[in-house]
Amino acid sequence: MNKFIVSFLLIFVALNAEAQVSTVKKAQDNFEDAQQYLRQNIYDEAIKYLDAAVKADPKFQFAYIQLGDIYRRMKSHPKAKENYRKAVSSAATIDARIYYVLGESELLTGDYTEAKVNFLNFQKNYAGSDTDLISKTKKYILDCDFAVEAIKKPTKFEPINMGFYVNSENRDYFPAITADGQTIIFTRVVDGNEDFFISSKQNNEWQKATSLSKVINTVNYNEGAQSISPDGKYLFFTGCNRPDGLGRCDIYVSHKDGNDWGKPKNLGNIINSEHWESQPSISPDGGTLYFVSNRPGGIGGYDIWKSMLTEDGIWTDPVNLGPQINTPFDENTPFMHADGKTLYFSSNGWPGFGDKDIFYSRLKDDSTFSTPFNMGYPINTFNEEIGLIVTADGTEGLFSSNLGGGFGDLDIYRFKMPDVAKPKAITYVKGFVRDKESKDLLEATVLIIDLKNNHAVFNDYTSAKTGDFLAVMPLGSDYSFNVDAEGYLFNSQRFELKEASASEPYEVEILLEKIKTGNKVTMQNIFFDTNKFDLLPPSVIELNFLIDLLNTNTGVEIEIEGHTDNVGDEKLNQKLSENRAKAVLDFLVKNGIDKRRLTFKGYGESNPKSDNSNEQGRKENRRTEFKITKT
Repeated sequence: MNKFIVSFLLIFVALNAEAQVSTVKKAQDNFEDAQQYLRQNIYDEAIKYLDAAVKADPKFQFAYIQLGDIYRRMKSHPKAKENYRKAVSSAATIDARIYYVLGESELLTGDYTEAKVNFLNFQKNYAGSDTDLISKTKKYILDCDFAVEAIKKPTKFEPINMGFYVNSENRDYFPAITADGQTIIFTRVVDGNEDFFISSKQNNEWQKATSLSKVINTVNYNEGAQSISPDGKYLFFTGCNRPDGLGRCDIYVSHKDGNDWGKPKNLGNIINSEHWESQPSISPDGGTLYFVSNRPGGIGGYDIWKSMLTEDGIWTDPVNLGPQINTPFDENTPFMHADGKTLYFSSNGWPGFGDKDIFYSRLKDDSTFSTPFNMGYPINTFNEEIGLIVTADGTEGLFSSNLGGGFGDLDIYRFKMPDVAKPKAITYVKGFVRDKESKDLLEATVLIIDLKNNHAVFNDYTSAKTGDFLAVMPLGSDYSFNVDAEGYLFNSQRFELKEASASEPYEVEILLEKIKTGNKVTMQNIFFDTNKFDLLPPSVIELNFLIDLLNTNTGVEIEIEGHTDNVGDEKLNQKLSENRAKAVLDFLVKNGIDKRRLTFKGYGESNPKSDNSNEQGRKENRRTEFKITKT
């Protein structure tokens, strides 16, 4: 019996002999019977006999300890707490480790003041050398102190069930939502099998969720813990024990072409390993993948890692996010917001309420993360909180929980985000690409560059089946916007998004003109200093589009045109427009374009596009254009 007791107990190796036996025969007999069921892991029967044992002998400390351990293993912390407390009061001799497990059970039921007392008792009386217990106790004391103060300053938290069209009588969890807030994809367990379901909004109402795709969902394997790109075109998800897997759980990606999802692809042995990789989160530009792994080289049991996508489409070796995010404990369910700066994740390592809490951290300009902030009470409690995502506009958080009164044991809820935890403001541009004459949908490349740092926030193509695109743009920067398709002149626009500007989304229809004589393009992203004609560095982005067009269409000849507003001397404006047009020509020649295919002309202020009486009009009149003169 003693050998079994040692192997079963979660904490204790041995107690004094008096604690392990009862002098009351009925109590000891029931205790012995309980051990038979414990050997078979039949906990319900074991509990029944242990309850009988302590009823016969209310001073049977070891029976209380076993009851506490069983309930602790079953995560029934209130009952574990009850029995550990009786173990403390039932005998004069108390092993210090009872204080530890009692304190942990109190912590995990929100009794923070009592928990701290017992953790301090453990520190005072423990003479052992278990460094894990010692370090956890220090961490738990910090949790108690944090929780007591945080509860005094609650934040407003009114979760709203997403409704019966999204939720069901099954388990519904791990929501992911597109940037326009019109499509939600989530995990649902039906008959023990995890699959993806999707619901879309019509007339501002969610429609009944349906299975996402037979290509992605399987009968024999589980799919879950997903991340959707802001435009809803790329789904990164976790697949476990699949034939093409490299470990127990791997990360996969599927691309949506038109209305159909493609066959999922394993991300390969750079991302995945023989260990556990799960819970991916893709950055809004598609260039960084965050995920959770227990691979070697981490800080805790489960850490958050990241990998970058190179220009060649290859993922770099994953890098641990380091002690700025990860702790010696566990971090999971990362979610990088559409602002590309705010990371939400769960952790039981940073000061919190006992179990996993939700935190957020900001990515700083030096590419390091700020110290994580706890989302506070009652968003976080002594229960486990994981899997938060935040809508692109930053107003709402979505999570899954069993709050009572729902449709299943887990439902998806939404709530208003506290101001302090909101991400940076963003907007998005969405639309369709069509042939200007026929109005047919086109397959086209859409490239959006943050002109502040020359970083692509979106670089993808539209499908000829749907022609649609969606890209997010954080406020506080200017963006060049170019759409390009084979056989067409490219489209050029610019979005100037100040921090305080309105974040209403842009809905556009891009009408591309075919390459033919007489058609022209106003290049919105050619930049000069005031009254100067030296091309500024951000101009290179759009000029490369022009170079590609001329290299692809070797029979095309163009005239480069310079235009000004009417401010200042007319002759000087004329000369300035000529010099700016020539500066573009010189750049093209320097980059391999035959000079015989190029002409330039300055029009000064003679051909205004808009009214010169206001700044916006004058801004539109200061422009560089090119016109097809020969094909």
